[in-house]
Amino acid sequence: MVTISTGDGQPSRTLLGSWPTPLEPMPRLARALGLGADDLWVKRDDLVGLGGGGNKVRKLEWTCGAALADGATVLVTTGAPQSNHARLTAASGARLGLDVVLVLAGGPGSSESGNLTLDGLFGARVVWAGDVGKEELASIARHVAGTLRDRGAVPALIPFGGSSVHGARGYAECGQELLTQAADLATVVVALGSGGTMAGLVAALGPERVLGVDVGAVADPGRVVSHLVSGLSGTHCPPESLRIRLDQVGSGYSALTEPVMTALTLAARTEGMVLDPVYTGRAMAGLTAAVEAGDITPGRRTVFLHSGGLPGLFGHRPALERAAAELAVDGDPLSTWEPSSRAPDRPK
Repeated sequence: MVTISTGDGQPSRTLLGSWPTPLEPMPRLARALGLGADDLWVKRDDLVGLGGGGNKVRKLEWTCGAALADGATVLVTTGAPQSNHARLTAASGARLGLDVVLVLAGGPGSSESGNLTLDGLFGARVVWAGDVGKEELASIARHVAGTLRDRGAVPALIPFGGSSVHGARGYAECGQELLTQAADLATVVVALGSGGTMAGLVAALGPERVLGVDVGAVADPGRVVSHLVSGLSGTHCPPESLRIRLDQVGSGYSALTEPVMTALTLAARTEGMVLDPVYTGRAMAGLTAAVEAGDITPGRRTVFLHSGGLPGLFGHRPALERAAAELAVDGDPLSTWEPSSRAPDRPK
């Protein structure tokens, strides 16, 4: 375990990931979206190493650092059954030698694959909270922490999605990392869930360079991000100053929409890049819509933040069924095949 003292009176950061993450060009995807070949790059925060990767690792370095500084022996957090944050909290606990209890909405049998499989593999225990909202879920988590404390443990409550002012520091650092990799970036596109990832980027880059695509995880995403940015920067960040697309949620957080399925397929077939149907798929659908609306234009550097979530794809039955249907061919599988009309991209 490696810790770094911040020197500013804050608890130490605990290193859990491999930094910096790569910034990769996506020329075929860029052209498919109507951008120039050099306009679109992908920040690969799905490749951080720990527990299947994803954006939550940057936040957990800070929240787990605070937990260790407080002498915690068990991490307690909340989420949906397929929570990427819960999965990476479980992985962080395994790395740090801490027990982990996940308080998840729903009940046993609601899902048995995807992130839940990894939760069990990492050794986490799950407390099913039933059909409850975010506030009641948090209340149950506090009760669980109290029970653990009564039994002699030292619990640390990790916030929903890892999103707190402290946790968002991880993405303020990511913003600075991006500036060293692409000083000319015009827009970073990111999925907006619990708010901490977008907030950290806004604190580092300014609201004009960050486009958040709401996934439906919180009721008022603008207010949530505004609060976190203000806490990080020490100055007020009004919600109306933020760039947020609200048009990709569809009928709800776990719903698969046609624009998202199109985005999943397009990213996979142009770049071999896998997105998930809740977060990165929505972010890519939002990027597509922003290009169509003229909010993102050719000739300027756009970065798509890949926040991970691959295990969640395998826990999302509608997305799996749609993907599998692409393989269903009657008779001769080559009967409708036609050669590509364009030569493949080759290194220069």
